[in-house]
Amino acid sequence: MRMRKKKNGAARIAACSELLIASPELLKDGFGGIFPKDQPVHLEIGCGKGNFACGMAQKYPDVNFVALERVADVCCIALEKAKRSADEREGDNIRFMITDAAMLADNLPEHSIDCIYLNFSDPWPKAGHAKRRLTHRRFLEIYKKLLKPDGILKFKTDNVGLFDFSLEEFEQFGTELLFVTRDLHSEECAADNVMTEYEKNFSEKGFTINSAWIKFKA
Repeated sequence: MRMRKKKNGAARIAACSELLIASPELLKDGFGGIFPKDQPVHLEIGCGKGNFACGMAQKYPDVNFVALERVADVCCIALEKAKRSADEREGDNIRFMITDAAMLADNLPEHSIDCIYLNFSDPWPKAGHAKRRLTHRRFLEIYKKLLKPDGILKFKTDNVGLFDFSLEEFEQFGTELLFVTRDLHSEECAADNVMTEYEKNFSEKGFTINSAWIKFKA
């Protein structure tokens, strides 16, 4: 379902401009001019309403978080959530970008990211839409360029079809599979898991969460 257009959306986004990376030109020298502290940078692709990004920024003050969202009206909600919760964070360690994942290679410096999160991405279930899936090899090429040599991609989804497709893409692309589960919340690492809005909803309905962590080989 498409989100109803936000009233005064542009003005509301502008009111949170201190949290927005509005132009890739701001990143020409890396993240040094974006965050006050030089520390690892983690990227969430498709941040939705911002629960995960805000929760991670609060839980891990020694990490800088960049949350990307393609839909401006959705990012508006995430920006406002981050601004309201600023006092709950120890540091100024979260920023947002409104752009498409396909443009990431043009927007972010190469080998500048320590970890990428793909949380409950659109499964694009039709076979003809495979190239739109964020775990398709054309996107894996982008992530490999963005991640540092020891960087990790962490993927979560409730969609079994997308998960199976993704595991095949990871294998064919030649990645190193570090962790895989079809029931994330039963794993020990679930104690450190920050849930997205979708994840909380799906879990409450009894769905299990699939997850995989990968590294790209040199």
